[in-house]
Amino acid sequence: MPRSFLAFTLATLLPLPFLIAGAFFGGWAVWIALFYITLFVAGVDEFIPALTRDGEAAEDEEADLLSLMLVGIHFFLLILMVWALSGHGPRLFWIEAVGLFVATGLFMGQVSNSNAHELIHRNARGLRRAGKWVYISLLFGHHVSAHPLVHHTHVGTPNDPNTSRLNESIYRFMQRAWVGSFKAGLSAEEKRLAPLGIGRWDMKNPYFLYVSGAVLMLLLALFIAGPYGVLIYVLLAIFAQTQLMLSDYVQHYGLERAQLADGTYEPVGVQHSWNAPHWLSSLWMLNAPRHSDHHAHPSKHFTNLEIPARGEAPMLPHSLPVMACIALYPKLWKKVMNPHAQAWRVA
Repeated sequence: MPRSFLAFTLATLLPLPFLIAGAFFGGWAVWIALFYITLFVAGVDEFIPALTRDGEAAEDEEADLLSLMLVGIHFFLLILMVWALSGHGPRLFWIEAVGLFVATGLFMGQVSNSNAHELIHRNARGLRRAGKWVYISLLFGHHVSAHPLVHHTHVGTPNDPNTSRLNESIYRFMQRAWVGSFKAGLSAEEKRLAPLGIGRWDMKNPYFLYVSGAVLMLLLALFIAGPYGVLIYVLLAIFAQTQLMLSDYVQHYGLERAQLADGTYEPVGVQHSWNAPHWLSSLWMLNAPRHSDHHAHPSKHFTNLEIPARGEAPMLPHSLPVMACIALYPKLWKKVMNPHAQAWRVA
């Protein structure tokens, strides 16, 4: 078995038994899962930075198998946690419930999101549908249209709602990006479907599925755990969406494509995405921190993404999850990131 495939599998699935045990029994399992997802991953990244050399790349079929496994795990965890956290499962102390909620939301925002992002770039229809339904289940279905049609086309320009601007706080960015990406994705779909005679309100417009699918998932939560289950479901989805927004914010902060004399923008290059060479968080997030290579080759399997050489592309001073935490404090974020961003803007 290729080493990278085994490494990705272990890194992403290690907290799973503890999340499941936490849902049924609470106690120590909750804290082991939360510890692994937060402090352990960050600690390994910070104190063992030398472990960046890749093993043998996995075959595409093996990478797809792991992705499909993670889709099944996502839906299993979503249903389980709605049931457990809404009071229909075993009685949990409030602090255990909070810990389990946070650990699950981080898993969905960092692993399920990274996996769904991977799948919506696949050529195989079945794989794309699997990724689409993960985003729909997170009440974020429009990302399936907005990400490839808007973000990948307009990244680093004012036309991309998901490119964060220099000195823009994460809180202002999230307000602008959520609504902006929804509208921009809808507009892009209208333009794409217009030659086929498919309009905004046509059932063949993907946005019909995004909205109706979200309603269906909310009804499922209502059936499983009643109104309180719906509340838990919505809060989990929002928390997971926050992780996605933080990732977009960090990975493109302050980077711009130069506008050419004819009004168009320079081609997307490695200098338009922030990267992180850290070992364990890259495995945990399916190489999402290797963002420049993803933008250069969107259909490239996550196991084959490469990290640019230092000096060739922007590098984050800390791992992606750590930088996302720093972004929650705008003054500290600007102090840490602005000098790096200014250097690449000048360059």
